[in-house]
Amino acid sequence: MDREKSLLLGYLRAQRDVVLAILDGLDETALTAAVLPSGWTPLGMVEHLGYAERYWFQEIVTGTADPVAWPDDDHAPLTTPRPPEVVFAFYRHQCARSDEIFAATPLATPCHALSPELPEAEVGDLRGVVLHMIEETARHAGQLDVVRELIDGRTGLGPR
Repeated sequence: MDREKSLLLGYLRAQRDVVLAILDGLDETALTAAVLPSGWTPLGMVEHLGYAERYWFQEIVTGTADPVAWPDDDHAPLTTPRPPEVVFAFYRHQCARSDEIFAATPLATPCHALSPELPEAEVGDLRGVVLHMIEETARHAGQLDVVRELIDGRTGLGPR
């Protein structure tokens, strides 16, 4: 893997690790509590991040995605009816699939599908997708950090 790809993957993995570190040690009650008025839960955010990995690296980069074992519409946005071990396994699996796709695909490879969410100029190739996922994961890690502080006062968790 060339230097640029290694750096990009390193930043993405670091943000993923931060997400997991922030939530480490929370019990199911805390993971499924809606702490903020918007109603999302920490566990729902992890499931959302798993779906984001799946969407951007599988659907957008390769044009196809592995099926999931549950319906997409069985819960309110950014919440989940699934237990923590299922959600964390889903997230880790989606990250591993993303890493496989990333390793096998040159950065300048055009996407097989375009997202209506962002301009093609931003995410028209693998480089844009990985930059978007670094941004999205970091944004949600920050939100999770605030929620963790509200739950038990802990802050600054994770490797960065």
